[in-house]
Amino acid sequence: MINITTPNNKGSYKQPNIFGYYGNFGGAYIPEMLHRNVEELRNKYLQIMYEEGFQKEFQNLLHDYAGRPTPLFFAERLSKQFNTNIYLKREDLNHTGAHKINNAIGQVLLAMRLGKKRIIAETGAGQHGVATATVCALKGLECIVYMGEVDMERQQPNVARMQMLGATVIPATSGSKTLKDATNEAIRDWINNPNDTHYVIGSVVGPHPYPDMVARFQSVISEEMKKQLLEKTGNELPNYVMACVGGGSNAAGAFYHFLDNLSVQLVAVEAAGCGINSGMSAATTQLGKPGVLHGSKSLVMQTEDGQVVEPHSISAGLDYPGIGPLHAHLYQSGRAKFLSATDTEALEAAFNLTKMEGIIPALESAHALAALHQMKFKSTDVTIICLSGRGDKDLSTYMKAMPIIPKGE
Repeated sequence: MINITTPNNKGSYKQPNIFGYYGNFGGAYIPEMLHRNVEELRNKYLQIMYEEGFQKEFQNLLHDYAGRPTPLFFAERLSKQFNTNIYLKREDLNHTGAHKINNAIGQVLLAMRLGKKRIIAETGAGQHGVATATVCALKGLECIVYMGEVDMERQQPNVARMQMLGATVIPATSGSKTLKDATNEAIRDWINNPNDTHYVIGSVVGPHPYPDMVARFQSVISEEMKKQLLEKTGNELPNYVMACVGGGSNAAGAFYHFLDNLSVQLVAVEAAGCGINSGMSAATTQLGKPGVLHGSKSLVMQTEDGQVVEPHSISAGLDYPGIGPLHAHLYQSGRAKFLSATDTEALEAAFNLTKMEGIIPALESAHALAALHQMKFKSTDVTIICLSGRGDKDLSTYMKAMPIIPKGE
């Protein structure tokens, strides 16, 4: 394995330095076989992304296919419950049901311009896999999705959706059989098929330039937030922006255009699982230390001798032992506040939003909602929560958690 980049002290919160580092985190730690692919991406991604024809096609698909802009909804009853002003950025209303479609459209268009005919992806909750399979179906490309065997069981509707869209879903049967292991398998595939294959990474993780590229594609979320909040309140800057974080793509998108404005408090919420110190958690900033995972240096849950610790979360999309290098930098620098919510707290928050606002959130998004109880709001504060996905895929989990309602009531 080689590291094609080295850190220096330049760069900003919004963008890494020329070597792909956000502060002390980032870089590209990759096998020799991937050097050409990663270098090709690094040298061409910005040029392609901001070319006029690319932007026209990308923006048209976001608008006409994905359904953007997504609404910024004032949650009146939830606001009264917490005596403040809470807005929900409705990424759950995107085509395919989550924010993942933004990045999938962007990366598939980029892959096509690089001459790649075969698309691979990893997925945890299944939303990124569904989004990638959707865009591949739209463009007539071969699609292979790696998914942990455990996640395939708990996210069966999304597995069926991917298959219906024409994707081949391959189970990852090693380790914890979840997102980490699916990512491992996708990287192995890419190593074995470097010439015709593009790996659509679904979060702000992986070797540079992936964290920056994914953040840029997802930045449409905060770009819309500012415009919509200005229309609704006369001020484009909220007091708080909150989002759940596993690898961290929805949070990166929600934070992006506020990163350099220090008056906006950024709040990232990780999955505490059964409790921070329970041995069954995925709260990387609380339990991790610097290390290399899936091609970049970041905070990683690991043993004293550097072996990755298996994470746990009721939410498949947050069941990951690391965090994107941007978020590791936001944590270490203090730019963002990192909280966590347990499985039980996330379930309670999901049922609460459903009953208060008639919106069933994804279990991932429910972690951000659960952290509202840990905040100290003023009645005049304005908070935006990124509702990253809808809860259709989690109905089997919700059904198991529902209290038994006596007949006749």
